[in-house]
Amino acid sequence: MSEEINVTSTEVEENEANENEAVQIQLTRSEQREQAFMLLFSKSFTNTSVDNMLQDNSELFMGGISALAQAEVEGIVDVKEELDEIISSYLKKGWSLSRISKPSLAILELAIYEIKYLENVPASVAINEAVELAKKYTIDESGFVNGILGSYVRANGEK
Repeated sequence: MSEEINVTSTEVEENEANENEAVQIQLTRSEQREQAFMLLFSKSFTNTSVDNMLQDNSELFMGGISALAQAEVEGIVDVKEELDEIISSYLKKGWSLSRISKPSLAILELAIYEIKYLENVPASVAINEAVELAKKYTIDESGFVNGILGSYVRANGEK
């Protein structure tokens, strides 16, 4: 004999809300940085606004997009032209941004933004994290990323 179960839509919505609250996850700073990288990489394929891009990608991350990752992405998009000019100035003669893979460009933008605009991120940490992201998301481009960032830091006396 089967038992009939009656559940109202309000009860389902309350259960979903409680489950979403339980999913709130504490991310390490490295994980938040990786989230920012993923969002920047995603943004490189679209001309949509940052708000729309964040909304479109929010479900990809368990627990949603961290406030820190969101703030970094918004900041990077605001000064993207400046960041890209900085990166361009450290490329070998004859190279342009279009020759850099999208993952490496997103990593470089993120690291230079952190070095230049975030006082609480030492340059050595930004570079190390960028190299780790490059090892994980690019094919043999970690040395390139390290070289560009090292040159930038030496030329600007960043710490």
